[in-house]
Amino acid sequence: MKSYRWDAEEYARNSSAQLAWARELIGKLSLRGHERILDIGCGDGKITAELARLAPRGEAVGVDNSEEMIRRASAAFPAASIPNLSFKRMDAGALSFEAPFDVAFSNAALHWLRDHASMLRGVAAILKPGGRLLFQMGGRGNGAEIFSVLDEMIAADPWQRYFPGIEFPWGFYGPEEYAGWLADAGLRARRIELLPRDMKQKGRDGLIGWVRTTWMPYTERVPEALREKFLFEAVDRYLGRRPLTADGDAVVRMVRLEVEAEKA
Repeated sequence: MKSYRWDAEEYARNSSAQLAWARELIGKLSLRGHERILDIGCGDGKITAELARLAPRGEAVGVDNSEEMIRRASAAFPAASIPNLSFKRMDAGALSFEAPFDVAFSNAALHWLRDHASMLRGVAAILKPGGRLLFQMGGRGNGAEIFSVLDEMIAADPWQRYFPGIEFPWGFYGPEEYAGWLADAGLRARRIELLPRDMKQKGRDGLIGWVRTTWMPYTERVPEALREKFLFEAVDRYLGRRPLTADGDAVVRMVRLEVEAEKA
């Protein structure tokens, strides 16, 4: 997985949608309190901390390949306050642990990885027999409207000069692909489905914050002096097509891929 320079503080301010999705997903785990849980792509650590609290007789380990995210998570949730919680910098595509896990969990992270087949083999290797995974990530068709705006921008002046040879950086997949990858990894699929979800941000500023926080594969190519102009143009073009709601919310139509499986 390519590593980008995340602004962990800004992510914490602009990740309300991810937090809401994660809490909904955690409810589907039906934890009993003793599980050893791996949170893949833990970000700022809020969700891993919730998992640790729900497994007081177990353990929650958060991994992320962003040094900035792991530093913030470790500072915000020190071991002294939650003894069964820890964080480690690690790539989702190169998982390595001595002790196995009961549960592998991931929310709004794995679409940053293109090679899911290899990642799932790694997940199978760190799960106990009978262990399970529950993942939710961007799926096929995710954010299609706003990404079409982005595609138009980077194909024309003045922005195209900064994007020679760029490939779409995210892996947005569907159930058909995932069923095969799970089987190849020795994991038994229990449920694989695409779920439409509207993401709401508070007005134009909220949408700019989300774009600034998550579009690094594109913004990092633009000279720093021009990044705000690039962000504002992208958001204003999008809002020209999909205006703010009567409540002042900016809405982006998202599609989530939710995957539930177990190790034989």
